[in-house]
Amino acid sequence: MARYTGPKSKIARKFGEAIFGDDKAFEKKNYPPGQHGNNRRRGKKSEYAIQLMEKQKAKYTYGILERQFRNLFAKANRSKGVTGEVLLQLCEARLDNVVYRMGIANSRRGARQLVSHRHITVNGELVNIPSYSLKAGDVVGVREKSKSLQAIQDALSANSSEYEWMTWNNDKMEGNFVSIPERIQIPENIKEQLIVELYSK
Repeated sequence: MARYTGPKSKIARKFGEAIFGDDKAFEKKNYPPGQHGNNRRRGKKSEYAIQLMEKQKAKYTYGILERQFRNLFAKANRSKGVTGEVLLQLCEARLDNVVYRMGIANSRRGARQLVSHRHITVNGELVNIPSYSLKAGDVVGVREKSKSLQAIQDALSANSSEYEWMTWNNDKMEGNFVSIPERIQIPENIKEQLIVELYSK
C-alpha cells in the first residue's frame, strides 16, 4: 500500500513545525535541513513555491499521496461548499485520521496501520481501508480481539485531546463521529486557500 516512509524530522524541519506530532529531533534542530543549516541565506520564495509548500504540508500532515490528494481536491471542487474548507473536511473524515483523533493511536501513521491490520470497526463491521470516508453518526470502535493490544491501551491512556465533532467511550472502546467539523474546529495550521490557488492554475 502506497504511503510516505521517508524521514519525518527532516520534513518537519522543512516546514518549520512538528507536523508528524512530538519530535525530539525537530525540537533540537527547528531550522531547515541542509548542509549549512541555519546559516544559509534563503531567497524570497515565489508565489508558486509558497502554494506548493502548503500543499505538501497538507499531504504530509494527513499522510496522503499526490494522486489521492488530487482526487480529494476534485471531489471538494465539485461540492457546493467552499472548496478549501471541504478539502480539509474530507481529510478529517478519513478513517485513519478519526482513529488518530479519537486517541486509539499516537500518530496518523500508527492509526493507518491499525486500520490496515483489521483492528478497527465502523458501525460494527471490520474496515481495513485507511481512506474510508466516514459520515456523521458513524460509530468507530476497536474490534473485540484487539481491545487488549498494548499499543492501543498506551495510546488511549496518553490521549488528552477532545474534539467537539466526536465522542469517545473508554469503557466500550468506541467513539461516535458526530458531525463533519467546521473549518474553525480543525486545529491543523494549513492555509487551504493557497492549495486551491495552486490547483486552479
